[in-house]
Amino acid sequence: MAKKNQSKRLTNQHKKSKGVVGIFGDKAKLHDLTVGEISKLVIEQLEKDFPQLSFRYRRNIKKEDINDALKKIDPELGQTLFVSNSSIKPDGGIIEVKDDDDNWRIVLVSEAKHQGKDIENIKKGKLVGKKNNQDLMAAGNAIERSHKNISEVANFMLSESHFPYVLFLEGSNFLTETISVKRPDGRVVKLEYNSGMLNRLDRLTSANYGMPINTDLCKNKFVKHKDKTIMLQAASIYTQGNGEKWDKTEMFDIMVAISKTSLKVLGSDIFNQITKAK
Repeated sequence: MAKKNQSKRLTNQHKKSKGVVGIFGDKAKLHDLTVGEISKLVIEQLEKDFPQLSFRYRRNIKKEDINDALKKIDPELGQTLFVSNSSIKPDGGIIEVKDDDDNWRIVLVSEAKHQGKDIENIKKGKLVGKKNNQDLMAAGNAIERSHKNISEVANFMLSESHFPYVLFLEGSNFLTETISVKRPDGRVVKLEYNSGMLNRLDRLTSANYGMPINTDLCKNKFVKHKDKTIMLQAASIYTQGNGEKWDKTEMFDIMVAISKTSLKVLGSDIFNQITKAK
């Protein structure tokens, strides 16, 4: 209930301030703002920028809907389903726009993951490990669960020319630069960004074919190999790089930008609504 009230309060504040400036002006209140709540603010911004279009937000995509989308491409696809009510639930939910044929098309799917508390532990002077005698904890594999959602959305959007999946990463397991952190006793601990014990970015870049991170990869890339043309659906992976928490205004801006990339790709399919409004 608290989350629901917070979301409602933020939405009302957003309307009163005539934009996101009012919300994001007070950073002290943003600490617990979730990526799902930011997604709902992104819809408000899109509705403001594109009043002629209809947008909606939903929390999940049913596995049977994914299979149906695959069957439309080829009847041999989307045949297997063991749990009839199974679904995927990305952290930030899904934003869709209605096209000229009254079909809902995805413009944004978002997730935010935190993995690695080494920076926090060092600043607190907390030692880790089985014997509580280590500065650093070996990284786990929890983040790899994101691959499932990415793959399922890719299946659902296999007929599209865009893939607006954005993944925000924070924590010491996603460093892109070496940093030094001081303990309360004054000792400095160095966290090497290329340490196999810490870094888990390489386990996620398979979702963007090893293309650059912190880049909008929403528009699908078509590559040619011999006599074949292959479509790549790449997740847009963003990380702070230094282990710090994401600034929510930056997340908002990135999510709006990726949504607008989606709308550009869908241009001909939403053209009539835009031209009629003019």
